[in-house]
Amino acid sequence: MLEVCLLGTGGMMPLPYRWLTSLMVRYNGSSLLVDCGEGTQIAIKEKGWSFKPIDVICFTHFHGDHISGLPGLLLTMGNADRTEPLTLIGPKGLERVVGALRVIAPELPFKINCIEINGPAETFQLNGYRLKAFKVNHNVTCYGYTMEVDRAGKFDVERANALAVPQRIWTRLQKGEEVTIDGVCYTPEMVLGPARKGLKVTYCTDTRPTQSIVENGTGSDLFICEGMYGEPDKDKKAKEYKHMTFKEAATLAKKANVKELWLTHYSPSLNRPEEYVEDAKNIFKNTIAAKDRRTVTLTFEEA
Repeated sequence: MLEVCLLGTGGMMPLPYRWLTSLMVRYNGSSLLVDCGEGTQIAIKEKGWSFKPIDVICFTHFHGDHISGLPGLLLTMGNADRTEPLTLIGPKGLERVVGALRVIAPELPFKINCIEINGPAETFQLNGYRLKAFKVNHNVTCYGYTMEVDRAGKFDVERANALAVPQRIWTRLQKGEEVTIDGVCYTPEMVLGPARKGLKVTYCTDTRPTQSIVENGTGSDLFICEGMYGEPDKDKKAKEYKHMTFKEAATLAKKANVKELWLTHYSPSLNRPEEYVEDAKNIFKNTIAAKDRRTVTLTFEEA
């Protein structure tokens, strides 16, 4: 299962009632953080989740409201006696940007591995899930992310017995391993049915609508997308500053055939996003004007 928490829903600047946009996903004992603006530490604390399992932090881009909280978070991790390495993923220039931010966090008891994304898309295998970064359209280089957990086919006991597969290796085969015993190679395909539907979360913010969002977000169980503007007179402003309106996000959700859309990254002037969500719902019914700390646990569908 995947535990997903939208820690904050604000864009540009934190407010007393709204932290900056940041996403935290927990899976299989590890945690992934996407974006880390000012106040992200407090948002994590308010949620009651731990910093300790965070082993990957992704950045959509290098505007301050998405990365300025990193030095403080690194210091907090260091003060908690963390020694495990931390992986940072982001656009080209990540190592330079992180190096500059670390002027105020120069000594840490753990290693930082920076992975810079090259080209329009790149896929990473991390901690049992697949993470894909894909380029979107903002006024600086910016990426969206999908996180997918695959699910193997159902174990076929009758087939395993018919092929005389030793019971002691069934679990290993279920995990996708190949096992050789006495010169005989046993593969997962011998005992597993077709792959079943897994879990998929897509996150994008600070962008105009793009085909890359539709293509990469298709079939997502949860689509978290910026809705900088909900008011009906902000279309021109959204285009000018390369952001999105509620209705544009809902249109993407409909095209991508997702299960649920959470709007986020609201303008500081948008005090009550829920007042403008109906127009978006008319386009895509399962649209939610998310608030800070909105959380869901995604589980595999029953066969």
